[in-house]
Amino acid sequence: MPDILEFARSNGRTPVISEPTEAIRSTQQQCSLEHACLCAKIAEGYRGQDTLVLDLTNVTPIFDFFVLTTGTSKRQMHAIAEEADRVLQSDGSRQNGIEGDHSSSWILQDYGDVVFHIFTLEARGIYDLEHLWSDAARIDWQAVNESSKSSL
Repeated sequence: MPDILEFARSNGRTPVISEPTEAIRSTQQQCSLEHACLCAKIAEGYRGQDTLVLDLTNVTPIFDFFVLTTGTSKRQMHAIAEEADRVLQSDGSRQNGIEGDHSSSWILQDYGDVVFHIFTLEARGIYDLEHLWSDAARIDWQAVNESSKSSL
């Protein structure tokens, strides 16, 4: 029996794949991981505190990674958010939504597979996402960034 993709191509049709293959999923997750670690690097560069990347791929199908950081002022929090958005947008990632404004103690940027949370110290303690998602693995984002840099 001929391969379904081969058959579709031989009949001049573009094959439609309803389920992504494992290789495609793996590539997408790698890209999401790199974007999450890039957000963490930006947060660190703008002096965000206690920056974490949580791997949620085995915890929920809704998103792959959370990035958490704490800002010391609203101005700093917005600078981190704006720079992350600028850099990810230039890398082809589109922001699906943002929550939080100048009076907010929590800025959330949704990039689909990556959700970037920028908190005040008080808000981070109240929402306590690290413990809420405690079954998520913590990523060594510095090592991922170094690995990505060396593979270029």
